[in-house]
Amino acid sequence: MEIDLKLLERLLVNVEKPIRYVGGEWNAIKKDHDCVDVSVLLAFPDTYEIGMSHLGLRILYSILNKRNDVACERTFMPWIDMYKAMTDAGIPLYSLESRIPAGEFDIIGFSLQYELSYTNVLAMLDLADIPLFSTNRSESDPLVIAGGPCVYNPEPIADFMDAILIGEGEEAIEEIIDVCKEVKGKRLSRKEMLKEYAVIPGIYVPSFYKVHYYPGGNIKSIEPENSVAQYPVKKRAIKDLSQIHYPDDIIVPNTEIIHDRAVLEIFRGCTRGCRFCQAGMIYRPVRERQPNSIIGLAERLLDNTGYDEVSLMSLSSADYPYIYEVCKDLLDKYKNQGISISLPSLRVDSFSVELAKEVQRGKRTGLTFAPEAGTERLRNVINKGVTYDDLITAATHVFSEGWHSLKLYFMIGLPTETQDDVSGIVDMAMETLARGRSELKKAGIKKRPEITVSVGSFVPKAHTPFQWQPQMPREELIEKQVYLKKHLRARGLRLTWHDVNASFLEAVLSRGSRRLSRVIEYAYHQGCKFDSWDSELRFDKWMDGFQAADISPEFYGNTKWEYDRILPWDHINSGVSKEFLMREAEQALHGMFTPDCRLGQCPDCGVCKHLGILPKTTSKT
Repeated sequence: MEIDLKLLERLLVNVEKPIRYVGGEWNAIKKDHDCVDVSVLLAFPDTYEIGMSHLGLRILYSILNKRNDVACERTFMPWIDMYKAMTDAGIPLYSLESRIPAGEFDIIGFSLQYELSYTNVLAMLDLADIPLFSTNRSESDPLVIAGGPCVYNPEPIADFMDAILIGEGEEAIEEIIDVCKEVKGKRLSRKEMLKEYAVIPGIYVPSFYKVHYYPGGNIKSIEPENSVAQYPVKKRAIKDLSQIHYPDDIIVPNTEIIHDRAVLEIFRGCTRGCRFCQAGMIYRPVRERQPNSIIGLAERLLDNTGYDEVSLMSLSSADYPYIYEVCKDLLDKYKNQGISISLPSLRVDSFSVELAKEVQRGKRTGLTFAPEAGTERLRNVINKGVTYDDLITAATHVFSEGWHSLKLYFMIGLPTETQDDVSGIVDMAMETLARGRSELKKAGIKKRPEITVSVGSFVPKAHTPFQWQPQMPREELIEKQVYLKKHLRARGLRLTWHDVNASFLEAVLSRGSRRLSRVIEYAYHQGCKFDSWDSELRFDKWMDGFQAADISPEFYGNTKWEYDRILPWDHINSGVSKEFLMREAEQALHGMFTPDCRLGQCPDCGVCKHLGILPKTTSKT
């Protein structure tokens, strides 16, 4: 059943950016639902522009639509005006391709990239007329499943999900489809149906587990209550990227999106070991694509989309051993066609500057370096492995080569941070600015240097060495922001910062247990949506929700936890062992650096053993 298209057209005339809601893009795929066995709706709980920039959605969309027995479509969170208009008019959440109500699909898959999108998930379920809590759903409701980095602590949203996929989805999604085909027509109860899904490796069915608490909120135990429930639930990971499908015919939006370019994942994972970084832990091990494969994929992507830019994506692109050769080959091939290459992540070293120089060939857009901390002592604590000289040398090189715009990213509130560490941010920024003025003058460039200092607040994340550490109290983070605002003042210097309240909520949800589901529900019913947007965050409503649930948010956000404590995510196995994380936590307190395992000794993090593969060293010497 399609929605009322004439009514929808009348709504679109009066909302901001109606192009978000119409579909029909180049390379979008529309199938006849009567001719397939399974229908899947990929749901991204943020705006179209953000969701369409997400690589994971593009990959799953292509994999599923390659199957003749599956129709896979997309939906995104409508912006405030459209959400109200749809609610008032009685138009449900619908798919862009066929404009079919979300509730008529067999599976709805949410991609959870950021904890502050949880109220948007509830808003989308509500708009689809699907009960918020999984226990209230009927036999005719879709299977609601979630994946993404947030689900490595799935507990805050566990009560809303029928199933959760831990890890990478390229192989698992096909197994989910196969089970869905099998159970359809068997007339199974919802519980029996979930049993069939629960046996798929990496699938967590929250209703099959019971969490017991001590008075006060500490967890006493997490126990499976069904014989098919996995314990622990081990993450899914692709062993060989060359063996899985990568889309070379991605959808080209009809409007500008956040990352409006062809995106090519050159390798997955990172072993540099930054102790605050969840992605660096949960996406291990490193798995690389071969250079010829990258060049071939880039050519097909550009041919099939018409984009004039391709982004070579990874967590640290300069760590790809053949990155310089790949960039040179692509730029040589397309030198007369106006094709450009972007690298979203660079190290603070001279090689990165040389690489950027090759990539940008005569045009000088901005560069971003991430020292993360203001002193070498604190950078050793977080295992960043970057010195003051590294940054200043790289900055000097940047400006001498003609760049005039540089962004520096730091965090405040890191474990063991002192005032000297915060002052170090000022010192580093000022010296970088001075080098910029000097080098640009030497080069005869009349433009003045532009230094943007972006400052975020540390958020403890599950499955990292800092998962036991508290976030610094909001009052202290605000004091540090005030200090930086006062001292980072100079012509050509710009300071940006993250909202402390948003960072606090992120920390609470990052380390939260199932007790928080009622808080999330409360916040949603009080009108909270798009909490990750500064203009929309209703922090007071969230605080009312914690009070109504008799839960202290500081219990999750600002409390140091002991190693022997049962963590809300202890039943989830990321592949990286808890023993390794504890060792790294202790190394941090002593300011001891752990080298990248690809360049030195294996630190025995456990992930290679988890996947049954040999530890990887760098593939190029």
